[in-house]
Amino acid sequence: MSALPTPANGNLSRRSVLRGTAGAAGLFTAGGLLTACGGIKQSSAQTDAVLRIGYVSPSTGPAAGFGETNAYLLKKLRATFKGGLKIGGKKYSVEIVDRDSQSNPQTAAQVATDLINSEKIDLMLVTSTPETVNPVADACEAAKIPCLSTAVPWEAWYFGRGATPEKPFTYTYHFFIGVAEIHAAYLSLWTKGGVETNRRVGVMWPNDPDGKAIRQGLGPQLKKSGFRIVDPGAYEDGTNDFSAQIAAFKKADAEIFNTFPLPPDFATFWKQARQQGYRPRIASIAKTGLLPSQIEALGSLGHGLSAGFWWSPEFPYASTLTLQTARQLADDYEKSTGKQWNQVIGSNMALFEVAAHALRATSDPKDRGELAAALGKAQLTTVAGPLDFTSGPVKNVSTEPLVMAQWRKATGGSRFAVEPVIVDNGAFRDIPLGGHLEPLR
Repeated sequence: MSALPTPANGNLSRRSVLRGTAGAAGLFTAGGLLTACGGIKQSSAQTDAVLRIGYVSPSTGPAAGFGETNAYLLKKLRATFKGGLKIGGKKYSVEIVDRDSQSNPQTAAQVATDLINSEKIDLMLVTSTPETVNPVADACEAAKIPCLSTAVPWEAWYFGRGATPEKPFTYTYHFFIGVAEIHAAYLSLWTKGGVETNRRVGVMWPNDPDGKAIRQGLGPQLKKSGFRIVDPGAYEDGTNDFSAQIAAFKKADAEIFNTFPLPPDFATFWKQARQQGYRPRIASIAKTGLLPSQIEALGSLGHGLSAGFWWSPEFPYASTLTLQTARQLADDYEKSTGKQWNQVIGSNMALFEVAAHALRATSDPKDRGELAAALGKAQLTTVAGPLDFTSGPVKNVSTEPLVMAQWRKATGGSRFAVEPVIVDNGAFRDIPLGGHLEPLR
């Protein structure tokens, strides 16, 4: 499996000089339709045309946490882009049509088809988990609609949809982390984080696109790095009894634990693990444990869990759309909503940054082939970090930075219950540490 090497020290700073500028607009309504008018009409020859952008994310269902920031983000984009976009000497207003996938692949496919056929969108944006992203991307590829996605390990998006280096996609593009970034982050945390272990890793990888990609890609890499993998086998999403897996981990004395489950499945497992006496020294989780709400739901059982962070207020980047730094964006979100920031804000803001950058790079944004090609040529530094679709790891894909954070009980008078502390930054030295890894209690 091809993978992009984690950037060496210094490369991140060099690439961070890349900048893009772009625009889009939106107004949130209960029905999910977001619209914005363009600027003042200057003449009949320059009358505003309309660009219609579809946006799909899971706002309800098991992955609903990934949609927590949608209302804030889309309102922010409306305020930023109410003047519309000027492309190739022509003025465009923008309509963003928002849909909820309900965390369900069938629903995701249905809303994608509706956006393509009924709403006549020019560009699709989609985010968060293969259950939402893959069906939407498949619908776009079939209909020859340019599509940009994020928040799915790229192997699950690429290989999970049947692409190969010899047969890449034409209209669908993606940015996120992959197995190489996950492996590098885990290896650094587990060996240099300061918590000694026997290097035995109990893994609970599900029978879904994420689980299959991780088992095929991450498993062999961890073995090559000297870890013993304790794998009871793939489990089905929605499993409610993990006694067999727990018994296997206890028997092998797996002092490290790793999983990529849906949030409800992990909550069930973790409670049963504690009840049955399985207490690893390190637990690094993905797909869940990424958002404060998911950790708060676990109560004290969530303290000490570690997870990969592809965005935080500590990232030293700024949005090409709002010009806010990562810290300013997080603070603004908390002030505006009363909720704690989460890392989906960064990836979803970057989704619109890349989209707007590509639209502005065309001579005719309604030319599907030209817009798709512009996505494939995009190079810019977003609030989530530097992205480069021209350098791989495979065609149609760019990767981004990943660091490891540990969830802890909030201190210092915080009004929130928990806080993530960056405890390992691997090769991404521009991203500051907030502390050191502590063993699970």
